[in-house]
Amino acid sequence: MPALPRLILQTGKDAAVRRFHPWVFSGAVDHVVAESGTEPADGDVVLVQDRRGHTLGLAHFQPHGSIVGRIFHFSAEVEAEPDVAFWAEKIRAAWQRRARLGLVDNPHTTAFRLIHAEGDGLPGLIVDYYGGTAVVQAHSMGMYRARPLLALALAEALGPRYLTAVFDKSAETAHQPDAANGYLFGAAPAEAPVVLENGHRFRIDWLTGQKTGFFLDQRESRALVGHYAAGRRVLNTFCYTGGFSIYALAGGAERVHSVDASKSAIALTDQNVALNGGVERHQSFAADVFEFFHRQDGAAEAPYDLIILDPPAFAKSRAARVRAEAGYRRLNAEALRRIAPGGLLFTFSCSQVVDRELFASTVRAAALDVGRPVRQLHYLGQPPDHAPSFYHPEGEYLKGLVLEVG
Repeated sequence: MPALPRLILQTGKDAAVRRFHPWVFSGAVDHVVAESGTEPADGDVVLVQDRRGHTLGLAHFQPHGSIVGRIFHFSAEVEAEPDVAFWAEKIRAAWQRRARLGLVDNPHTTAFRLIHAEGDGLPGLIVDYYGGTAVVQAHSMGMYRARPLLALALAEALGPRYLTAVFDKSAETAHQPDAANGYLFGAAPAEAPVVLENGHRFRIDWLTGQKTGFFLDQRESRALVGHYAAGRRVLNTFCYTGGFSIYALAGGAERVHSVDASKSAIALTDQNVALNGGVERHQSFAADVFEFFHRQDGAAEAPYDLIILDPPAFAKSRAARVRAEAGYRRLNAEALRRIAPGGLLFTFSCSQVVDRELFASTVRAAALDVGRPVRQLHYLGQPPDHAPSFYHPEGEYLKGLVLEVG
Protein backbone atom coordinates (compact mmCIF):
# COMPACT_ATOMS: atom_id res chain seq x y z
CA MET A 1 0.00 0.00 0.00
CA PRO A 2 1.46 3.40 -0.96
CA ALA A 3 2.46 5.70 1.88
CA LEU A 4 -0.09 8.31 2.89
CA PRO A 5 0.57 11.97 2.08
CA ARG A 6 1.78 14.02 5.04
CA LEU A 7 0.57 17.40 6.26
CA ILE A 8 3.57 18.92 8.06
CA LEU A 9 2.76 21.61 10.63
CA GLN A 10 4.97 24.59 11.39
CA THR A 11 6.98 24.56 14.58
CA GLY A 12 4.87 26.08 17.32
CA LYS A 13 1.69 25.79 15.23
CA ASP A 14 0.82 22.28 16.37
CA ALA A 15 -0.43 23.27 19.83
CA ALA A 16 -4.11 23.28 18.88
CA VAL A 17 -3.88 19.79 17.39
CA ARG A 18 -2.08 18.54 20.49
CA ARG A 19 -5.03 19.92 22.46
CA PHE A 20 -7.33 17.71 20.35
CA HIS A 21 -8.81 20.48 18.22
CA PRO A 22 -9.82 18.61 15.04
CA TRP A 23 -9.31 21.41 12.50
CA VAL A 24 -5.96 22.07 10.83
CA PHE A 25 -5.90 25.63 9.54
CA SER A 26 -3.96 26.63 6.46
CA GLY A 27 -1.83 29.07 8.47
CA ALA A 28 -0.48 26.21 10.60
CA VAL A 29 0.80 24.15 7.65
CA ASP A 30 4.48 24.28 6.74
CA HIS A 31 4.30 22.03 3.69
CA VAL A 32 2.73 18.92 2.22
CA VAL A 33 4.71 15.78 1.43
CA ALA A 34 3.29 13.41 -1.18
CA GLU A 35 5.33 10.27 -1.82
CA SER A 36 3.72 9.93 -5.24
CA GLY A 37 4.84 13.42 -6.17
CA THR A 38 1.22 14.49 -6.70
CA GLU A 39 -0.54 16.90 -4.35
CA PRO A 40 -3.27 15.05 -2.40
CA ALA A 41 -6.81 15.57 -3.70
CA ASP A 42 -9.82 16.90 -1.85
CA GLY A 43 -10.93 14.20 0.60
CA ASP A 44 -7.71 12.19 0.59
CA VAL A 45 -6.56 10.73 3.91
CA VAL A 46 -3.36 12.40 5.13
CA LEU A 47 -1.05 12.04 8.10
CA VAL A 48 -0.76 15.14 10.27
CA GLN A 49 2.79 15.48 11.56
CA ASP A 50 5.00 18.01 13.31
CA ARG A 51 8.33 19.18 11.89
CA ARG A 52 10.17 16.38 13.70
CA GLY A 53 8.14 13.74 11.89
CA HIS A 54 5.96 12.77 14.86
CA THR A 55 2.49 11.70 13.73
CA LEU A 56 -0.36 13.49 15.47
CA GLY A 57 -3.31 11.95 13.67
CA LEU A 58 -5.19 11.09 10.50
CA ALA A 59 -7.21 13.72 8.65
CA HIS A 60 -9.21 14.30 5.52
CA PHE A 61 -7.43 16.81 3.29
CA GLN A 62 -9.21 19.93 2.04
CA PRO A 63 -7.02 21.92 -0.37
CA HIS A 64 -9.34 24.91 -0.54
CA GLY A 65 -10.36 27.26 2.24
CA SER A 66 -9.01 28.08 5.68
CA ILE A 67 -9.46 24.54 7.07
CA VAL A 68 -7.12 22.22 5.17
CA GLY A 69 -7.50 19.14 7.34
CA ARG A 70 -10.19 17.59 9.53
CA ILE A 71 -8.70 15.13 12.00
CA PHE A 72 -10.81 12.03 12.59
CA HIS A 73 -8.23 10.03 14.56
CA PHE A 74 -5.73 11.40 17.08
CA SER A 75 -2.98 8.81 17.28
CA ALA A 76 0.75 8.40 16.68
CA GLU A 77 0.35 4.74 15.74
CA VAL A 78 -2.24 4.43 12.96
CA GLU A 79 -0.68 5.38 9.63
CA ALA A 80 -2.81 3.41 7.16
CA GLU A 81 -5.87 4.16 5.06
CA PRO A 82 -9.00 3.48 7.19
CA ASP A 83 -10.90 0.29 6.38
CA VAL A 84 -14.35 -0.99 7.36
CA ALA A 85 -13.09 -2.28 10.71
CA PHE A 86 -11.61 1.13 11.55
CA TRP A 87 -14.89 2.97 10.88
CA ALA A 88 -16.94 0.26 12.61
CA GLU A 89 -14.92 0.72 15.80
CA LYS A 90 -15.66 4.46 15.74
CA ILE A 91 -19.37 3.88 15.12
CA ARG A 92 -19.58 1.20 17.80
CA ALA A 93 -18.11 3.61 20.36
CA ALA A 94 -20.71 6.26 19.41
CA TRP A 95 -23.51 3.68 19.69
CA GLN A 96 -22.31 2.67 23.15
CA ARG A 97 -22.34 6.33 24.21
CA ARG A 98 -26.00 6.56 23.14
CA ALA A 99 -26.74 3.37 25.03
CA ARG A 100 -25.30 4.92 28.19
CA LEU A 101 -27.59 7.91 27.60
CA GLY A 102 -30.59 5.56 27.66
CA LEU A 103 -31.45 6.08 23.99
CA VAL A 104 -30.84 2.51 22.77
CA ASP A 105 -33.70 0.04 23.41
CA ASN A 106 -35.79 2.91 24.77
CA PRO A 107 -39.49 2.03 24.30
CA HIS A 108 -40.47 5.74 24.30
CA THR A 109 -37.78 7.18 22.01
CA THR A 110 -36.71 5.41 18.82
CA ALA A 111 -34.91 8.28 17.05
CA PHE A 112 -31.66 10.03 18.01
CA ARG A 113 -28.38 11.29 16.62
CA LEU A 114 -25.84 8.49 16.35
CA ILE A 115 -22.85 10.40 14.93
CA HIS A 116 -22.43 14.11 15.68
CA ALA A 117 -19.41 15.04 13.56
CA GLU A 118 -16.56 16.45 15.70
CA GLY A 119 -18.47 15.56 18.86
CA ASP A 120 -17.95 11.88 18.07
CA GLY A 121 -14.51 12.31 16.55
CA LEU A 122 -15.80 12.09 12.97
CA PRO A 123 -15.76 15.65 11.54
CA GLY A 124 -17.83 16.04 8.41
CA LEU A 125 -20.19 13.16 9.24
CA ILE A 126 -23.75 13.24 10.58
CA VAL A 127 -25.74 10.04 11.15
CA ASP A 128 -29.28 10.19 12.51
CA TYR A 129 -31.00 6.99 13.60
CA TYR A 130 -34.71 6.46 12.94
CA GLY A 131 -35.94 3.17 14.34
CA GLY A 132 -33.67 0.92 12.27
CA THR A 133 -32.69 3.27 9.45
CA ALA A 134 -29.47 5.28 9.63
CA VAL A 135 -29.62 8.49 7.60
CA VAL A 136 -26.14 9.69 6.62
CA GLN A 137 -25.09 13.20 5.66
CA ALA A 138 -21.53 13.91 4.56
CA HIS A 139 -20.43 17.51 5.05
CA SER A 140 -16.88 17.03 3.78
CA MET A 141 -15.41 15.44 0.68
CA GLY A 142 -13.52 12.94 2.79
CA MET A 143 -16.65 11.57 4.40
CA TYR A 144 -18.50 11.77 1.10
CA ARG A 145 -15.91 9.52 -0.54
CA ALA A 146 -16.00 7.17 2.47
CA ARG A 147 -19.76 6.54 2.27
CA PRO A 148 -19.55 2.97 0.88
CA LEU A 149 -17.20 1.97 3.70
CA LEU A 150 -19.30 3.82 6.26
CA ALA A 151 -22.44 1.94 5.20
CA LEU A 152 -20.65 -1.40 5.64
CA ALA A 153 -19.25 -0.20 8.96
CA LEU A 154 -22.71 0.78 10.21
CA ALA A 155 -24.00 -2.68 9.34
CA GLU A 156 -21.07 -4.30 11.14
CA ALA A 157 -21.28 -2.11 14.23
CA LEU A 158 -25.06 -2.23 14.73
CA GLY A 159 -25.89 -5.64 13.33
CA PRO A 160 -29.26 -6.81 11.95
CA ARG A 161 -31.01 -6.36 15.29
CA TYR A 162 -30.65 -2.57 15.10
CA LEU A 163 -30.05 -1.74 11.44
CA THR A 164 -32.26 -2.47 8.45
CA ALA A 165 -31.17 0.29 6.05
CA VAL A 166 -28.68 3.10 5.45
CA PHE A 167 -29.94 6.10 3.48
CA ASP A 168 -27.50 8.63 2.07
CA LYS A 169 -28.80 12.23 2.24
CA SER A 170 -25.56 13.90 1.12
CA ALA A 171 -26.70 15.46 -2.15
CA GLU A 172 -27.69 18.64 -0.28
CA THR A 173 -24.40 18.91 1.64
CA ALA A 174 -21.67 17.45 -0.58
CA HIS A 175 -21.96 20.08 -3.33
CA GLN A 176 -21.04 17.57 -6.01
CA PRO A 177 -22.70 17.78 -9.43
CA ASP A 178 -23.27 14.03 -9.63
CA ALA A 179 -24.42 13.57 -6.02
CA ALA A 180 -27.76 11.79 -5.59
CA ASN A 181 -29.55 10.63 -2.47
CA GLY A 182 -30.31 6.94 -2.15
CA TYR A 183 -30.00 3.75 -0.15
CA LEU A 184 -26.48 2.45 0.47
CA PHE A 185 -27.75 -0.57 2.39
CA GLY A 186 -31.19 -2.15 2.65
CA ALA A 187 -34.30 -0.72 1.04
CA ALA A 188 -37.08 1.77 1.60
CA PRO A 189 -39.72 0.80 4.20
CA ALA A 190 -43.05 -0.43 2.88
CA GLU A 191 -44.86 2.57 4.39
CA ALA A 192 -43.92 6.04 5.61
CA PRO A 193 -41.88 5.54 8.78
CA VAL A 194 -43.13 6.69 12.17
CA VAL A 195 -40.79 7.08 15.15
CA LEU A 196 -41.31 7.81 18.83
CA GLU A 197 -39.85 10.70 20.81
CA ASN A 198 -40.71 10.71 24.50
CA GLY A 199 -43.80 8.70 23.59
CA HIS A 200 -44.99 11.11 20.86
CA ARG A 201 -45.34 9.82 17.30
CA PHE A 202 -43.72 11.54 14.32
CA ARG A 203 -43.79 10.68 10.64
CA ILE A 204 -40.30 11.12 9.16
CA ASP A 205 -39.57 12.19 5.60
CA TRP A 206 -35.87 11.63 5.03
CA LEU A 207 -36.38 11.47 1.26
CA THR A 208 -37.42 15.10 0.71
CA GLY A 209 -37.47 16.69 4.17
CA GLN A 210 -34.98 19.18 5.58
CA LYS A 211 -31.71 17.94 7.09
CA THR A 212 -32.19 14.20 7.71
CA GLY A 213 -35.96 14.49 8.09
CA PHE A 214 -36.40 15.75 11.64
CA PHE A 215 -34.74 18.19 14.05
CA LEU A 216 -33.60 15.75 16.70
CA ASP A 217 -31.59 18.40 18.55
CA GLN A 218 -34.72 19.99 20.05
CA ARG A 219 -35.93 16.89 21.91
CA GLU A 220 -35.30 18.27 25.41
CA SER A 221 -36.53 21.78 24.57
CA ARG A 222 -39.75 20.31 23.16
CA ALA A 223 -40.27 18.48 26.45
CA LEU A 224 -39.85 21.76 28.32
CA VAL A 225 -42.52 23.39 26.14
CA GLY A 226 -44.83 20.53 27.09
CA HIS A 227 -44.09 21.21 30.76
CA TYR A 228 -45.14 24.86 30.46
CA ALA A 229 -48.01 24.53 27.95
CA ALA A 230 -50.99 23.74 30.18
CA GLY A 231 -53.82 26.22 29.64
CA ARG A 232 -51.75 28.46 27.37
CA ARG A 233 -52.40 29.78 23.88
CA VAL A 234 -49.33 28.68 21.93
CA LEU A 235 -47.77 29.91 18.70
CA ASN A 236 -45.12 27.69 17.10
CA THR A 237 -43.30 29.60 14.35
CA PHE A 238 -40.98 28.00 11.78
CA CYS A 239 -42.74 24.85 12.92
CA TYR A 240 -41.35 22.49 10.24
CA THR A 241 -43.02 19.16 11.09
CA GLY A 242 -44.74 20.41 14.24
CA GLY A 243 -42.52 18.99 16.96
CA PHE A 244 -43.09 21.76 19.49
CA SER A 245 -46.79 21.82 18.62
CA ILE A 246 -47.22 18.12 19.45
CA TYR A 247 -45.63 18.56 22.87
CA ALA A 248 -47.69 21.68 23.60
CA LEU A 249 -50.93 19.88 22.75
CA ALA A 250 -49.96 16.89 24.87
CA GLY A 251 -49.09 19.27 27.70
CA GLY A 252 -52.62 20.64 27.78
CA ALA A 253 -52.38 23.84 25.73
CA GLU A 254 -55.69 25.64 25.25
CA ARG A 255 -54.90 26.04 21.55
CA VAL A 256 -51.84 25.78 19.30
CA HIS A 257 -51.13 27.62 16.06
CA SER A 258 -48.35 26.29 13.81
CA VAL A 259 -46.77 28.54 11.18
CA ASP A 260 -44.29 27.73 8.42
CA ALA A 261 -43.69 29.15 4.95
CA SER A 262 -43.44 25.62 3.51
CA LYS A 263 -46.74 24.01 2.51
CA SER A 264 -45.17 20.54 2.62
CA ALA A 265 -43.96 21.17 6.19
CA ILE A 266 -47.45 22.27 7.20
CA ALA A 267 -48.92 19.13 5.62
CA LEU A 268 -46.54 16.99 7.67
CA THR A 269 -47.35 19.00 10.79
CA ASP A 270 -51.05 18.26 10.29
CA GLN A 271 -50.28 14.55 9.85
CA ASN A 272 -48.26 14.50 13.06
CA VAL A 273 -51.00 16.29 15.00
CA ALA A 274 -53.48 13.69 13.74
CA LEU A 275 -51.12 10.88 14.85
CA ASN A 276 -51.02 12.23 18.40
CA GLY A 277 -54.48 13.73 18.97
CA GLY A 278 -55.49 17.28 19.70
CA VAL A 279 -56.67 18.19 16.20
CA GLU A 280 -59.58 20.20 17.56
CA ARG A 281 -57.17 22.50 19.46
CA HIS A 282 -54.73 22.97 16.58
CA GLN A 283 -54.63 25.17 13.48
CA SER A 284 -51.82 25.45 10.95
CA PHE A 285 -50.88 28.28 8.61
CA ALA A 286 -48.64 28.17 5.53
CA ALA A 287 -47.36 31.73 5.80
CA ASP A 288 -44.29 33.90 6.23
CA VAL A 289 -43.78 34.35 9.96
CA PHE A 290 -43.34 38.13 9.84
CA GLU A 291 -46.50 38.49 7.74
CA PHE A 292 -48.36 36.25 10.19
CA PHE A 293 -47.26 38.45 13.09
CA HIS A 294 -48.55 41.54 11.32
CA ARG A 295 -51.96 39.94 10.91
CA GLN A 296 -52.31 40.22 14.69
CA ASP A 297 -51.99 44.01 14.63
CA GLY A 298 -55.06 45.74 15.95
CA ALA A 299 -56.17 42.80 18.10
CA ALA A 300 -57.89 43.77 21.34
CA GLU A 301 -55.44 41.69 23.38
CA ALA A 302 -52.24 39.74 22.84
CA PRO A 303 -53.35 36.42 21.35
CA TYR A 304 -50.61 34.14 22.73
CA ASP A 305 -49.26 33.12 26.13
CA LEU A 306 -46.34 31.09 24.77
CA ILE A 307 -44.44 31.75 21.54
CA ILE A 308 -41.72 29.57 20.05
CA LEU A 309 -39.15 31.06 17.67
CA ASP A 310 -36.99 28.35 16.09
CA PRO A 311 -35.86 29.82 12.76
CA PRO A 312 -33.37 28.31 10.32
CA ALA A 313 -29.80 29.58 10.58
CA PHE A 314 -29.74 33.29 9.82
CA ALA A 315 -25.95 33.19 9.28
CA LYS A 316 -23.80 30.38 7.91
CA SER A 317 -20.61 32.46 7.69
CA ARG A 318 -18.96 35.18 9.73
CA ALA A 319 -19.53 37.61 6.87
CA ALA A 320 -23.30 37.25 7.36
CA ARG A 321 -23.22 37.66 11.14
CA VAL A 322 -24.14 41.35 11.27
CA ARG A 323 -27.16 40.78 9.04
CA ALA A 324 -28.14 37.78 11.15
CA GLU A 325 -27.95 39.82 14.34
CA ALA A 326 -30.39 42.33 12.85
CA GLY A 327 -32.70 39.49 11.79
CA TYR A 328 -32.77 37.89 15.25
CA ARG A 329 -33.38 41.28 16.85
CA ARG A 330 -36.32 42.06 14.58
CA LEU A 331 -37.85 38.59 14.94
CA ASN A 332 -37.68 38.59 18.74
CA ALA A 333 -39.06 42.13 18.96
CA GLU A 334 -42.06 41.12 16.83
CA ALA A 335 -42.78 38.20 19.17
CA LEU A 336 -42.27 40.20 22.35
CA ARG A 337 -44.77 42.80 21.17
CA ARG A 338 -47.45 40.14 20.70
CA ILE A 339 -47.17 38.01 23.82
CA ALA A 340 -49.57 38.37 26.73
CA PRO A 341 -48.33 39.59 30.13
CA GLY A 342 -46.86 36.67 32.04
CA GLY A 343 -46.30 34.82 28.78
CA LEU A 344 -43.24 32.78 27.83
CA LEU A 345 -40.93 33.16 24.86
CA PHE A 346 -38.86 30.17 23.73
CA THR A 347 -36.30 31.62 21.31
CA PHE A 348 -33.47 29.82 19.53
CA SER A 349 -30.55 30.30 17.19
CA CYS A 350 -28.86 27.45 15.33
CA SER A 351 -26.31 29.75 13.63
CA GLN A 352 -22.89 28.42 14.60
CA VAL A 353 -21.22 31.81 14.08
CA VAL A 354 -23.63 33.50 16.52
CA ASP A 355 -22.31 32.54 19.95
CA ARG A 356 -24.16 32.47 23.26
CA GLU A 357 -23.18 35.96 24.32
CA LEU A 358 -24.08 37.54 20.98
CA PHE A 359 -27.43 35.76 20.84
CA ALA A 360 -28.35 36.74 24.39
CA SER A 361 -27.33 40.37 23.84
CA THR A 362 -29.33 40.48 20.60
CA VAL A 363 -32.48 39.20 22.29
CA ARG A 364 -31.86 41.64 25.14
CA ALA A 365 -31.67 44.50 22.63
CA ALA A 366 -35.00 43.34 21.16
CA ALA A 367 -36.60 43.38 24.62
CA LEU A 368 -35.30 46.90 25.20
CA ASP A 369 -36.71 47.95 21.81
CA VAL A 370 -40.13 46.76 22.93
CA GLY A 371 -39.77 48.15 26.44
CA ARG A 372 -41.15 45.22 28.41
CA PRO A 373 -39.73 43.65 31.58
CA VAL A 374 -38.26 40.21 30.94
CA ARG A 375 -36.90 37.45 33.21
CA GLN A 376 -34.68 34.63 31.99
CA LEU A 377 -35.94 31.24 33.19
CA HIS A 378 -33.72 28.84 31.24
CA TYR A 379 -30.72 28.74 28.96
CA LEU A 380 -31.07 25.84 26.50
CA GLY A 381 -28.64 24.00 24.26
CA GLN A 382 -27.98 20.72 22.55
CA PRO A 383 -29.03 17.36 24.04
CA PRO A 384 -26.25 14.90 24.92
CA ASP A 385 -26.55 12.91 21.69
CA HIS A 386 -25.51 16.19 19.99
CA ALA A 387 -22.74 16.97 22.47
CA PRO A 388 -19.76 18.85 21.05
CA SER A 389 -16.18 17.93 21.79
CA PHE A 390 -14.94 19.84 24.82
CA TYR A 391 -11.92 20.83 22.74
CA HIS A 392 -14.03 22.09 19.82
CA PRO A 393 -16.26 24.91 21.08
CA GLU A 394 -17.28 25.66 17.50
CA GLY A 395 -19.51 22.58 17.73
CA GLU A 396 -21.85 24.31 20.17
CA TYR A 397 -24.24 25.68 17.57
CA LEU A 398 -27.70 25.55 19.25
CA LYS A 399 -28.60 28.31 21.71
CA GLY A 400 -31.96 28.87 23.34
CA LEU A 401 -33.56 31.13 25.94
CA VAL A 402 -36.82 30.79 27.84
CA LEU A 403 -38.01 34.24 28.88
CA GLU A 404 -40.95 35.31 31.02
CA VAL A 405 -42.42 38.55 29.68
CA GLY A 406 -44.06 41.08 31.99
